[in-house]
Amino acid sequence: MSTPTPNAASTVISDRQRSYTLFVLVLVFTSSHVDRQIMGILGQPIKESLMISDTQLGLLSGIVFALFYATLGMPMAMWADRHNRRNLITFSVFTWSFMTALCGAATQFWQLLLLRIGVGVGEAGSNPPSHSMIADLYPPDRRATAMAIFGTGINWGILIGFLVGGWINEWYGWRTAFVVVGVPGLLIAALVRFTVTEPPRGHSEQLETVEPPPPFLEVAKFMWHHSVIRNIVIGGTLIAFTGYASVIWVPTYLNRIHGMGTGEIGSYLALLIGVGGALGIYLGGRCADFMAIRRGPQWLPWVVAIANIVSIPFLYYAFVAQTPSAALWAYAIPAALGTVYVAPGFALIQNETPIHMRSVAAAINLFVLNIIGLGLGPFTVGVLSDLFEPQYGQDGLRYALMATLVVVVWGILHYYRAGVLLGKSSKSVTLN
Repeated sequence: MSTPTPNAASTVISDRQRSYTLFVLVLVFTSSHVDRQIMGILGQPIKESLMISDTQLGLLSGIVFALFYATLGMPMAMWADRHNRRNLITFSVFTWSFMTALCGAATQFWQLLLLRIGVGVGEAGSNPPSHSMIADLYPPDRRATAMAIFGTGINWGILIGFLVGGWINEWYGWRTAFVVVGVPGLLIAALVRFTVTEPPRGHSEQLETVEPPPPFLEVAKFMWHHSVIRNIVIGGTLIAFTGYASVIWVPTYLNRIHGMGTGEIGSYLALLIGVGGALGIYLGGRCADFMAIRRGPQWLPWVVAIANIVSIPFLYYAFVAQTPSAALWAYAIPAALGTVYVAPGFALIQNETPIHMRSVAAAINLFVLNIIGLGLGPFTVGVLSDLFEPQYGQDGLRYALMATLVVVVWGILHYYRAGVLLGKSSKSVTLN
């Protein structure tokens, strides 16, 4: 049984409307990462102000936030597959921005913890419907590029969060920094609600009808038994484990071990992760689309594998460097290539998933990625840092960060396997 999709094939969406919708969704994604990643640059000042351990700091920036963010993302995605996605995004942006601003009023660990949970609850309803809308706006051969443009929101968010958060902390304190980055999100929520038009489902494929959304378990079973999707989800999760751990803890590492101020750290990392990372994620998406068209779909995941192979030695040297300049120069390459996995991975999941499952499929991917990557990555580094501290002192943080590099190698193997499977399936289709 199928459900009519109003005017999916006959509706005309202009290039201007398509580009504007993508632009606003990038603003939304940027806002979410400003509010999410600001904990990285404010970590050491919060630790000193509230007198908490690295493990508690890892809870604030990692597992507790990710648990609510990822878990609630699935029911919200199921709602998005059945109702208006634009309105859900509006609600989400307003909620996380308001909660971020309130973080400035926290005077105790548990208060900040509850407010960070509130930020996670808000962010749960943004990404899955955004992915679904982009898939309806852009056809498969342009989807990785569109996802790459969307994915630059990660880097613009880190740029703004680190740069603004770092200097506002030095001038006015960490509490004011939360307020300054939270308030603009309220304006973005209004922009989404009153200027963005919901695209018809199945528009990019020009479908007149779309199957009704299936139960959650049916989507989960489909993804698990789909070998390409399974490897993409696992590979992206493992790479995100180290990526999120470094983004959250590198500012603290530079402050604690190399003695840099938060303003200085924010400026350098805004350039390296913000600008360099945005170029990396965009060019990675373009390169993946180009190679997939010219050489076959297996190059979508293989571009990710190659980028991470290049990154590993530079990331290792950044963690063992004895001077701040050496650490920053070494970190430049991983900062640019660390999020290359985002666009090809998101695009592949949308490409390989039926239209009526897309929001929930995106949510399941984000659930696994964020529980293990965003949640356990920073938390694990915090725990290991506390465990190593009695023997290695403040250098315990170095060794905790270095331990995460093994996980990247594991992730690369899954991306390679996904490419092999895609290559085999494309040859089978060609022969048939």
